[in-house]
Amino acid sequence: MGCCGDDDDCACRPLGFLLGLPFAFVALLLSLVGVVIWIVGILLSCLCPCCLCVTMIVELALGLIKAPFSVMKWFTKQIPC
Repeated sequence: MGCCGDDDDCACRPLGFLLGLPFAFVALLLSLVGVVIWIVGILLSCLCPCCLCVTMIVELALGLIKAPFSVMKWFTKQIPC
């Protein structure tokens, strides 16, 4: 049983979490930029829904918004039990 109570071994890795915090903070700042880009992209796609580049910009913004979670997952997986 892992330290978090589930059956996945090494489910909790506090060292990876702590090491990833500064990078997650930078990713959080990037996600705020992603939110602004996403809002502008949604407004532009409402004005011109046929424009493919606006859709790609919105997808990029969604990736930036999800960045802090991806960074924390990656860091916690890199630290062995």
